[in-house]
Amino acid sequence: MKQIFDDFVSKKSTPLYKIEGATGKYIIFTNLLWGDGVKILDPNEDDKGRIKVKARNKTGWVSKSALGGKSLLEFYFIDVGQGDGILIKTPSFKHIMIDGGNPRKYQDTKKNAADFVDWKFKKDYGLDHIDLDVMIASHCDIDHYGGLNDLLDVAQTEELDTKSISVESFYHAGLSHWLKNGKPGLGTYKEQNSQTFWTQLLEDRAHALKVTKVGSDNVLKEPWKGFIKAVTNTKKSDGTETDIQRLSHLSGHLPAFENKTKDNPSIKVLGPVEFDLNGTPSLRRFDKGDKSKNTNGVSLLLRIDYGKVRVLLTGDLNRASQHALLEDYKGKESEFACDVCKACHHGSDDISYKFLQTINAGATVISSGDNENYDHPRPSIIGASATTGYLELDAKKDTLITPLVYSTELARSIALGSLTKIDLSADHSNQTIPNNALEQATFFIDSKQEVHYKPKVVKNLIYGLVNVRTDGKRILCATLDEQSSNWKIKEFESRF
Repeated sequence: MKQIFDDFVSKKSTPLYKIEGATGKYIIFTNLLWGDGVKILDPNEDDKGRIKVKARNKTGWVSKSALGGKSLLEFYFIDVGQGDGILIKTPSFKHIMIDGGNPRKYQDTKKNAADFVDWKFKKDYGLDHIDLDVMIASHCDIDHYGGLNDLLDVAQTEELDTKSISVESFYHAGLSHWLKNGKPGLGTYKEQNSQTFWTQLLEDRAHALKVTKVGSDNVLKEPWKGFIKAVTNTKKSDGTETDIQRLSHLSGHLPAFENKTKDNPSIKVLGPVEFDLNGTPSLRRFDKGDKSKNTNGVSLLLRIDYGKVRVLLTGDLNRASQHALLEDYKGKESEFACDVCKACHHGSDDISYKFLQTINAGATVISSGDNENYDHPRPSIIGASATTGYLELDAKKDTLITPLVYSTELARSIALGSLTKIDLSADHSNQTIPNNALEQATFFIDSKQEVHYKPKVVKNLIYGLVNVRTDGKRILCATLDEQSSNWKIKEFESRF
């Protein structure tokens, strides 16, 4: 993608002003973040050191002294509830989408990562088309690929504003949900040297087309099948078919991201670890009875390197797979060390403490949801993420620099307002139920009778998006403060 901004914010945060009509005074109505791009509306229009711009889909005035920055490597850890959704924007404006959360129809908010990506391209960039260089499903659980499927479904016009999408390359971990002779499972497996390995793996585009055909006795199982079928129907920006490829540690690096430069990171594929069983590519089988232990255990493990900075993305790795990785990388455990880590499996306590010690992250981001039965993130894992994190103190201020622990769930908030009346007319012609009548009304929520004398409604929702940005040395982590609309910012430098 061509660069679409004229300049970038150079400070960690700066106000975007609007002019109050009555007084002519400048009033802050939002704040921009380090690396935010701006479109200069009139380079000759200068008022007291401020210039008129459009940024984050808002038009206003920004101080010239706050500009002069550059495009950064940006990670958006999207609040998708229970699930993962990560958008990566490189300094050269390549876009990598990793997972997307549950399908929108299953979400209480009816939103997932597809909505954020749609906002990013339509509102922030001002484009009608989403152009992804890479789409990745870390593994075949629906709370990771469901939002990707929504993103590929251009028919969802009632919510998504962009009109089309292109994807250059799609990558996956291989292990899949299969239907063989009508029976569901994770495919065939074999034993070797007292270990069991999955031998039936999804491979490239030709294989994906074959195993999504109707009538075959050995096909992918829905809804994974429907998603892979949607990927096979997706096109690149030049109209040709999207590449499909399985990744493992034998891949070495993500294609086209082998070497880090000033404009792009390198992306190393650390897992899953692949084995050769008599010429058949195979992956470890971690549990004989629990499917999720296996689908989670073969999650793609990616390390993004840019300048000195390392970011580790872990999917839903669990204790068994982490122990295996420590064994497979014996003597090379430093491969897992990082500045920022996306926590494994939404803050589940099925985690190896030793593996977290090896990661030794400066900042950990947990992607979790609160309206479900998983109880994530677990208190022990919040504690473990802190005690195994890289410790750095500011001795002069007697404060902690790192480790930092973020949770998309904890960063989310709502603002409540009082319900004063209800207008029953389509044209708002004042056919209303006033407040005094509302106080006597009986409300039914999910068929359960509830009486509210002072009913409250959600008037605003702040999603728990965690921003991580870097120039290859300095790392900024930011979440939005719902009261002041200011950014809560923490900064530290890479130790590598």
